[in-house]
Amino acid sequence: MNQTQKNKTLLNSAITLLSSVEKPAKIPTTNSKEIPNAFLRELKKIFPDNDILFGKEALPYGRDRWFASAQPAAVVFPRSTEQVSSLLKLAANYRVPVTPRGGGVGYVGGCVPVHGGIVLSTERMDKILEISKTDFIAVVQPGIKTAEVQRRAIRRGLFYPPDPASLNESTIGGNIATNAGGPRCLKYGVTRHYLLGLEVVLMGGKILRVGGRTHKNKTGLDLVGLFTGSEGLLGVITEATLRLLPLPPFRGAICAGFPNIRSAALAIQKVFYNGLLPAAAEIADKFTLQSARNFLKLKKPNLLPSGDACVIFEVDGQKETVPLELKKIGQIIQGLGAIETRFALSQAACNEIWEIRRTFSDSLKATGLRKLNEDVTVPRGKIVDLVLFAQKIQKKYDFPVACFGHAGDGNIHVNIMVGDWTDEKIRSKAEAALDELFNQVLAWQGVITGEHGIGLAKLPWWPKALSKETRATQIAIKKTLDPLGLLNPGKFL
Repeated sequence: MNQTQKNKTLLNSAITLLSSVEKPAKIPTTNSKEIPNAFLRELKKIFPDNDILFGKEALPYGRDRWFASAQPAAVVFPRSTEQVSSLLKLAANYRVPVTPRGGGVGYVGGCVPVHGGIVLSTERMDKILEISKTDFIAVVQPGIKTAEVQRRAIRRGLFYPPDPASLNESTIGGNIATNAGGPRCLKYGVTRHYLLGLEVVLMGGKILRVGGRTHKNKTGLDLVGLFTGSEGLLGVITEATLRLLPLPPFRGAICAGFPNIRSAALAIQKVFYNGLLPAAAEIADKFTLQSARNFLKLKKPNLLPSGDACVIFEVDGQKETVPLELKKIGQIIQGLGAIETRFALSQAACNEIWEIRRTFSDSLKATGLRKLNEDVTVPRGKIVDLVLFAQKIQKKYDFPVACFGHAGDGNIHVNIMVGDWTDEKIRSKAEAALDELFNQVLAWQGVITGEHGIGLAKLPWWPKALSKETRATQIAIKKTLDPLGLLNPGKFL
């Protein structure tokens, strides 16, 4: 069996029998087993009846926003680090798999319990334990929503920059597990740049504290970085100490329409070449915009600018300097063919522009097509090449391809829009399109995921994404921290 056939077999094992998001099917597994009654009796001693679910009530916690679903034996909702520790000690003793889960809004099946066992949902560990204006830190539990951390920080005149599109639903724990980014990572960086310390429970129940609350720390290896982006494979995060910044006093934005995606992408590059660093630089193509226009036509029909592509820039800083930077950006993009340019110089106006961006994903879902959301990332100099390559894929495979996302850092969401996923011909053609996309991205020295993670969706391309030696090193780390392979089994390690 060659590598391409192995890729298809691996992908099919994860998605066979999955006919729709509304009617998920259980993923077949080769090593699932009955949970011992003795384990269940001990489990009920740790979690009261209102903090544990079984049977059909547990099924909604067996999926995220990808196409896969699996039935867990139970879902538990710890409220303390001690409960998490007791669970992982018990699970290790009985050899029961445990799949950690945050907000469940991932796009790669990362929290699907493919080998059954227990789903550990952190959603009830949702407290902000401390916000310090003197130390510029926040100490939070993993189940707190990202948007709530931002709101609470703003009330204290502080700023937590990471802003994934799902910030109103995603949790800090899930953000850490995938090293989530968002539009503002262009200027401010991704989740890992705002993690000073973590409390992590290892399989077997040991509680580990890494990092701290200082903004500089070089005491040994970077274990905070090790757990960041680990997709629940190394330990369960139960507390995080976040770095905060002073709140920028003013922000402004531009939303501009262009005749095509190429000119829009070139305009973003030109802004950088002129020495400007916006807080965010987003892009969207024709199919994305048309879907958004249809989606918003009853609520806000004139929200989007004219054109077949658009860019959004945000600038923050001092009230005196933000308008000057916006004016300069406006002059640059208008000189490159912008059809319509809208400026926003108030909080409400900026939020309205970002409302456009946050509707893109839902707009594409509303088309009725299945959205294969690929968060590929290429070197910044390849942004134009990537959007043009996406057009070639669209023409070759006859699928609409919607490109939007974080053009400022090369993280473009290439969405291949397919029809009936149960149709073998359609699925085979879609897999070929994905294979071609990932191969080209890797050839450009890009990566197959910038912020969603590997999960199940990208398992077939994991062997291509990293060298044999790098994969072996990661597996060795996994075996050291989770020697029985019980944490989130069935994923890339």
